[in-house]
This record gives sequence, C-alpha cells and structure tokens, in this order.
Amino acid sequence: MAWRLDEHVIRGEIDNRTRGRTTGRIWFAGRTDPVELALDGNCWRDLAGRRLEFVNPEPKPGLPESFAARQQGAVGDITASRKVKVPDIPLDDLHLYYKTGREMPWHWGNSLYLEWVSARNGRVVIETASFELKIVGEPAWEMSEAEEQDQRRANAAALDSFMARMDEALAQRRERKEQKSPVQDDEAAPGNAGEPMTEEEADQMQARSNLLADRIEVRMAREREEADYGKILEEEIERLNREFPPAEPTPEQLARNAAWLEEFNRGSDEAAENPDAEIDDEPCYEHPLAGRAAEIYATWRELAEAEHWLPEDAVAEHPVQELLHALRRASVKLTVALNGEEWPPDLNFCAIKIVQLKKTREYLDDALRALESFQEEKLVPPTRLGPLLIELIDLAHDADELIAELRERLERGTD
Repeated sequence: MAWRLDEHVIRGEIDNRTRGRTTGRIWFAGRTDPVELALDGNCWRDLAGRRLEFVNPEPKPGLPESFAARQQGAVGDITASRKVKVPDIPLDDLHLYYKTGREMPWHWGNSLYLEWVSARNGRVVIETASFELKIVGEPAWEMSEAEEQDQRRANAAALDSFMARMDEALAQRRERKEQKSPVQDDEAAPGNAGEPMTEEEADQMQARSNLLADRIEVRMAREREEADYGKILEEEIERLNREFPPAEPTPEQLARNAAWLEEFNRGSDEAAENPDAEIDDEPCYEHPLAGRAAEIYATWRELAEAEHWLPEDAVAEHPVQELLHALRRASVKLTVALNGEEWPPDLNFCAIKIVQLKKTREYLDDALRALESFQEEKLVPPTRLGPLLIELIDLAHDADELIAELRERLERGTD
C-alpha cells in the first residue's frame, strides 16, 4: 500500500537535470521545513533533464509524523505529460449524469504523477490533476523515446516479478516457522485470542508489511542477477525489527497473530495474477459483492478482447491495461475479504477485513481514473463507458457500507 500524499502538498519541485539522479523538495501543510528527495533514476521523457515546479491550490493538513523528512531511494514513474479530462462535479454524482443522459461537465488538466520508493517509508505516490505546473529553465539533456519505453517496461516488469518472489518466499518462511513451533488449533482459535485487533493495529501491520516489501524490491532491482532473495528477505526483516522493534508478544498474542497472518496472506496482491483460481478446495460462502466484482471484471475483459481495445504493442500504462489491472485486483481483494465464512466475520477479523476493503476502494478509484483516460482518448464509445461507470460507483458505495458496518461492530465490541 503506497503513501498517497497529494492533498497534503503545498508546493514542490522535481529536478532531473543530472542524468541518473532526481532530486527535489516538497513542502507539506503542517510542516515548516520541506521534505528532501534524493533518488536514483530518471523521470519520464517529458521531465527528463528538466526542473518542474508545482503548487497545490488547496492543501490540507494531515501528513503523518512518521513520513521521513529525507526521502532517499529510487525513482518509480515520474511524469507530468498526461492530459486528462477532470470532472467538474463530485465523483458521487457522476452516475446521475449517465443515468439521465445529461452531458458530463469536464475540463482539461495536466495529470502529475510522482512515484518513488524510499528506504524509510517505502512506496510513495503523488497523483493529481489539480496542481499548477511549471517547467523552469531549459532542459539539460534529452531522453529518447526508446529510452523512455525501456524504462516504463522495466518498472512494470520489476514490480510484477518482485510480488511473485515475495509471495513464494513468505510462504516458505511460514512453513519453516510452523515446523519449528507448531500452533495447536485450539490455541489459534480467534475466540481465544482476547481483545480484537483495532483498525489502527491492522493498518500498522499492513504498513509494516508494505515497507518490508518495498525495501526488498529496491534491493532486488539494485543487485539484479546477483540478488539472493532468501538472504535479502531475512536481512530486511532483521533490519525492520531493529528500526521498529515489535513489542514482546504473549502466548495468546502469538496464537492470535498466527491466525491474522494467515488471513492477511490469503489477500496477497499476487493472487491478482490468477483471479480465477480458487482460494480453498472446500465449498465456502460467497458474498454477493465479491460475485458482482468478479462478473464485472470477466465481462469487461472479454469485451476488451472481443473488440480489440488493446493494441499489441501497448505499454503497461495504456488505459485498457490500467482498467483491467485495477478491476482484477479489486475483484481478488473482495473475494479474499468477503468469501469464506458467513458474513459478518468473526469480531477478531473485522479490522483485517476493513483494511482489505480499503485497499479494494483504492483499486476501484484506479479503475475510475482509467475511465477518464478512456474518455480523453476516445478509446470506446461513451455508451460503453456509462454502464461500467455506474457499476463501479455502486460497487464502491457498497464497499463503503461494509466498512462502516465493520467499524460499528468493532466500536460495539461484540458480535
């Protein structure tokens, strides 16, 4: 899960005038001093060799204190080249325009996308079409189109391969730990685990896992062919424990955490690469919302293939790729969060389900942003986009209602 910080930005600057090195400063609401960027790698072609300044007209406080003042790491994707149509009405009202046939109010905007991975905070993303952008001075050097395409493909391939290795290595690690110290079924039962996990604890557990994953990804990319994944995994776990020592768990907490960890791992994003795979061999409860999401993804994937929406040479950032990628991950996340046991879940798993549903909402937001690009580039007729937009907004609203339901159960503290 990335840090998404665009609403907290006051202003900032990105400088890639030195080839292979990207620096910058970003001022956030509530902080006096800027956050310093010191990143290896280049921006995309539109910003390569250039210095960009940006201003947020409506900054909001709320930047977490744990966000480091110096972000040292590697560049992800950094560009300001995307022109998008920005809706002039709240997202919640978009479906009303499609249902009534009224013309959608849009305006053109430059979409800024800043992504990097830092040693301290992991993956960070600032994505917005509302900032004021300005290129300062003349470019110091130029990137070729071929170089940019190579960079984009390398970024996408590195992330996909990393997630696959991460899932496999963690599974092997769990098996080794279970062989050394097996947990009895009656000890691991959530009902014997004491107080249920809070949403804050679940967020912290997920953030810790994400930071570990991001750090491993950076090292795998840096060490390349010489990388030893098992060794890197062990070293980064030890490093994380030194920097953020976990509290000494009680035997009851160890049993509870084992159950939680198993539930989290069922929700690995790697499952999104095989959305049709069954999670369990035994029949289980299927939540209707998860079924709707799976049906939406399958329908639009088949439609995209049948009508040849995607060119053969399409890059990972093509809107069709982004839409299908987001729909697939949202579907898998909902399947993991909602299917299995009867709804609602055991009180001890409510916080985990909330975190999984919040991640689903992020993927649905990604899908809606992809639809903006569909509209901009006129990739498909508006009559195709209208029904999908309504389905996605309804799906997001229903997910929000489930999150509210689980939060209410946690607040009550009873099943």
